[in-house]
Amino acid sequence: MDYDVVIVGAGPAGLSAAIRLRQLGLAMGREIRVCVLEKGSEPGAHILSGAVMDPIAINELLPDWKSSGAPISTAVSEDRFMLLSPTKAIAFPQWMLPNCFKNHGNYVVSLSNVTRWMAQQAEALGVEIFPGFAAAHVLYHPDGRVKGVATGDMGIGKDGNPSAQFQRGMALLGHYTLFAEGSRGHLGKQLIDRFKLDAARDPQSYGIGLKEVWEIDPAQHQPGLVIHTAGWPLDSRTYGGSFMYHLDHHQVAIGYVVGLNYDNPWLSPFEEFQRYKTHPKIRPFLEGGKRIGYGARAITAGGLNCLPKFTFPGGALLGCDAGFLNASRIKGSHAAIKSGMLCAEAVAKELAKDSPAAEPTEYATQFERSWLREELHRARNFKPAMSKGLWLGTLIVGVDQKLFGGKAPWTLHSTTPDHCTLKPASECPPIHYPKPDGRLTFDRLSSVFLSGTTHEENQPAHLTLNNQSVPVATNLTRFAGPESRYCPAGVYEYLDASGNAIHAPADGARLQINAQNCVHCKTCDIKDPTQNIVWVAPEGGGGPNYTGM
Repeated sequence: MDYDVVIVGAGPAGLSAAIRLRQLGLAMGREIRVCVLEKGSEPGAHILSGAVMDPIAINELLPDWKSSGAPISTAVSEDRFMLLSPTKAIAFPQWMLPNCFKNHGNYVVSLSNVTRWMAQQAEALGVEIFPGFAAAHVLYHPDGRVKGVATGDMGIGKDGNPSAQFQRGMALLGHYTLFAEGSRGHLGKQLIDRFKLDAARDPQSYGIGLKEVWEIDPAQHQPGLVIHTAGWPLDSRTYGGSFMYHLDHHQVAIGYVVGLNYDNPWLSPFEEFQRYKTHPKIRPFLEGGKRIGYGARAITAGGLNCLPKFTFPGGALLGCDAGFLNASRIKGSHAAIKSGMLCAEAVAKELAKDSPAAEPTEYATQFERSWLREELHRARNFKPAMSKGLWLGTLIVGVDQKLFGGKAPWTLHSTTPDHCTLKPASECPPIHYPKPDGRLTFDRLSSVFLSGTTHEENQPAHLTLNNQSVPVATNLTRFAGPESRYCPAGVYEYLDASGNAIHAPADGARLQINAQNCVHCKTCDIKDPTQNIVWVAPEGGGGPNYTGM
């Protein structure tokens, strides 16, 4: 199937690019044929974010979003920022907070619902959206230019052979192919490596974000209330923090972010999140309530210093596939939308020529002139500073943001990839987490159930190993099997010959991969210390089915 532009990923970045391309085509009186591939069962099914949304980009893309029924209606009513100890909380007054922590004029949203609405706007403009089709391979011209993608074959059995349900994948070809897969996109990762797009950049830095949606006691609910915390339960060396956003209908989105540059292999982001909910300042919001949603997703948090070159012959990277998120503001949706718009405008300009250039380089030029580049420049020191620990990092960020407005005469850099930061388990104190109570705190499997995650069981595992011996020989022996802790979905288990869970070498030790539990967060692909785990696309339509997340 041939198009002018093929877009991989129906998230905010991919859909904004599709919408803007069609808008520009209509304005020029030219038909720009656009298709969008989405591996989820529908647009929004794989979208998870906090989320507080800055409307600056949606105002530019779809100025009539309010009258068009966009699910963006709960304005931020109050900001709170607290530093937690195990039993107490210090609330920061507003005058002490840098502007990046202030949310006046922003909205508390379900980004999965916003994405569904954006997909409707795109289809109304003539964009073809194919949900349930995962882009599995990048296709290249003989000269090395990207020419499109191929979707994965359906109906391949666990043995690797076609089953009775076999259906060959499709090739979707475009003059340009845009990749908007979200954080750690598996095709984006290949493109960055093939075209050396990250040369002379800082290594990308990631976090894992875990989120639940609760229906709470109306007496505890304040629409538009935004709460962020730092400190407990993490130690002061480990980057992370929480969010609680009050939506409408007596619902709150509550979550926890842990930087994936942590060094203690005994740490479990999932259990740290569960512990956080027991804090005396947090527990009262949730007691008597009901948990109705759960999910997890990696966050591309390195910022401007880690941005790869985001164009290459035949296409470009958009949104979190490149890393446009502003970690200091804990916001990425507005950046994703703007990146999609900037790329679309560059692509439309090329397509209007008799001989379009192989690479839409105007995208990078327009980014350099945009408010997005200015915003990311002001935030460039945030993640490197906070990686120095809570106390020193907070001091550096305070000086950078409050005294210099993000324009300090220095730039901090990161030099170590997240997968290289784990220390041997023998050098770190074990962390003992309390058992879940089933009311406020929960286990992984009951959480995965709430995510609506499903996969066709008779298919090859999409969590692959480069070397089958590495998990036991290295990860279990040296790091006590960190996969079993950093995965938020119970995918990885180390078992002995009797099927008992283990954290040290034993007779018959093996790594069991429960791929059907995977919520597509990509944490394993990022944090595996030997980079032996490689996430590839499963059959389209598999994975979580988020609503209201």
